[in-house]
Formats: sequence, structure tokens, C-alpha cells
Amino acid sequence: MAVDPRHVLAGILTLTMFLMLGDMIKRDHFDSTHPTVHDTKKASDHTLASVAKGADGPWKEDGLTLKPCWQKPVLKEADESQGYVTFSLTNGPEYHVSQIADAVVVARYLRATLVIPDIRGSQPGDKRNFKDVYDVEKFIASLDGVVKVVRSPPTEISARNLAVVKVPNRVTEGYIAENIETVFRTKGNIRLVTYFPSVNMKKNKEKTSTDSIACLAMFGTLEPQTEVREVVDSMIDRLKTVSRKSNGQFVAVDLRIDILEKKGCHGNGGSGSKSCYSPQDIALFLKKIGFEKDTTVYVTQTKWHSSLDALKDFFPKTYTKESIMPMEKRDKFLNSDTSEFEKVIDYYICSESDVFVPAISGLFYANVAGKRIASGRTQMLVPATIPGSSATSEEFMSHYVTKKNHFAYSCFC
Repeated sequence: MAVDPRHVLAGILTLTMFLMLGDMIKRDHFDSTHPTVHDTKKASDHTLASVAKGADGPWKEDGLTLKPCWQKPVLKEADESQGYVTFSLTNGPEYHVSQIADAVVVARYLRATLVIPDIRGSQPGDKRNFKDVYDVEKFIASLDGVVKVVRSPPTEISARNLAVVKVPNRVTEGYIAENIETVFRTKGNIRLVTYFPSVNMKKNKEKTSTDSIACLAMFGTLEPQTEVREVVDSMIDRLKTVSRKSNGQFVAVDLRIDILEKKGCHGNGGSGSKSCYSPQDIALFLKKIGFEKDTTVYVTQTKWHSSLDALKDFFPKTYTKESIMPMEKRDKFLNSDTSEFEKVIDYYICSESDVFVPAISGLFYANVAGKRIASGRTQMLVPATIPGSSATSEEFMSHYVTKKNHFAYSCFC
């Protein structure tokens, strides 16, 4: 029986139409898997781990969230002294994390009572309560059984009868025994001031007796208070909403113009790596490693600066805090007398973005890296001036991840 070629052609066309329709339905299904996250207790939902990541560009799947390797140490009530350790948080959340860790390690070693710190800015008289920025109840509960914590010192303790002790970041038991313990036993109460000889967040070659305490203090005590968390969530939701073509993924870049100017980073450097990168440097870097023009980029610069135009020319979806923060929150969080809220917001957005690019080397990069490693968000790309026309993103993965040499790898496994 002869087969009419026209019937064959019609069958092929019909089958093709069904295949195209099926593909359209699948695309619609994936587009619908980006719900807006409103539950502030589920910040980890922002990873969208269940969403297929097939977008154009060098996007990678998030890794598994690691589990704490440390055991929470228990402090016997009878071992506690009557002395107090006081301190202040300064310079922004990347410093706060380290200052908290050092204070807890010192207080635990001395069997002292830790006083919840205040938060101080760079200007005289610029002071906030801990609860203005961080969750006080979370902080106290996380240290229960590790050190005794009080909200304020007794009235008889004042600045006049506190011995001020300088403490190097990542303080050791040996340093405490040699330089702090005698002062504490003599004076009864001390005020700690952490200083940073260098940016040191690398993993210890061998585990130390203070690792478990430092791990808990660094990664288990600080969370933003509810209103700050809600602002961060709303900004992340906004960034994901405008990133539909990349499955809700976005890049966060630590790029602050005032610091770039201080470091002299606005010029175009030669090939290789350097300590900071201009907006144009970052634009070229992202483009050469494969990010598409439609990529959403968040920068830590608070308000728009003309130098960011070079980045926006390459990536039109480039945003600052001012452009994506809810209007009703801007007076409190952007127009206050201090930049404390701005720094905290940047810290958490950079910790929770799909990709993090530090245009500036330093402690912000180091402590954001630790928080990202702990949550499995390991795609951190360290910029370099690429001489050719293209490169792969794997070549620029942070050494904290490729070498697993960040202190976070002592804490999580």
C-alpha cells in the first residue's frame, strides 16, 4: 500500500509541535519555582537549592551545608569567677565576628562573666546598643553553658576601675596566660580591645583547645535582629525577582568607592592580581569569565557613584542598597548618623548571594568567606586582570575553598 508523502510530513509536523509544547510547559514550570521568601526564619531558602540551575553563565550548584564539627563545651557553675570581661564591637560586622570570638575565648579561659558589648562607630559618641543590630536572646542562648553572660555590668564597675587589655585577633591560651590572666586576677575586671596585626582567618595546622569555643562564638552567636533580617530578606527577594533569566541568581560584589579611592584602585592596572579592583576592572572580569549582560549585580556601595557607570554599561542590572531597599526603611537604615546598618546589610547579602566577588581584599572578604563556607555557598570568585579575551570561572575560585584553608574548615565538616 503506497504511503502519501504529505501524510508523513503532516505527522512529523504534528510530533514537532507536541515536543515544542512540552518544552514550553517545562520552562513555565521552572519559572514558577521562584516563590518570594517572607519567612525571616528561613533565610537559607534563598539558596533556591531545589531549582534547576541551567542559566547562561558560569553559575554553579551550591554545595552541601556543612555540619558543626565542634562539641559545645560545658562550664561548671562552681568554676566561675566573680570578675567581668567587657568590650565593644567596632568597625563593622566583619570585625564584630572576630571580636566576639576573642572575647568569648578570653572569658571562658578566665572563667569570667561576659558583658554584652555595645557597638561603637568611628566618630566620638557614635554608640548603639547591641540589640539595635543583633538578636540579644540568640546571643545569650548560644553561649549558655559556655560562659556566663549578663546584659549590663554591675553599677560598681565603671571605666575607672577597668583594666584595658589589648588582645590580638585569634588570641591563644598561651597569650592569655602570659599577658591577660595576671591583670585579671589583680584587677578583677578587664576591658578587651582586639587589634588585628594581619588578616588571619586561615585554618590552624593543628587543632587547638580553643577551636571549639572560637567556632561556636564565630559562627553560632550573631544573628541580625528581626527588623534588620526582614530588610535583608526583602532586598534579596528583590534581587532574585529581577534575575528571572538566571533562575533567580545574582552576583554580590564588595565594591565601596571610598575604600577604592583610599587604596588608589580607580586606575586600570596591569595583568595579574592586586589588592583591589575598580568598577571597570570588575566589569571586564565578570564578562571575560562568562557572565551574560543580563546578570544581576549587587554592589556594596550604598548610593550610586558615577564610577559605577562603567560596570552598569556591561551589566545594566547593577544595583546599590539605595535602589532596592524598601522606601519606608531608607530613613532608618540609609540616612542614619552611622553606617552600621549599611555594613550589616552588606555582610548578610554578600554571605547569601549565589556568587560573591570581593573587589577589595581584607577582613570583610575573609569573614564573609567563612560564613559562606559554613552554609555551602562556595562560589567565591577572586578577581584578576585577565590578559586574554576569556577564561573559566574555576581559575579564580577563592583559595579558601580550593585549598580548604579557611578556619571555617576547622569548624564544619
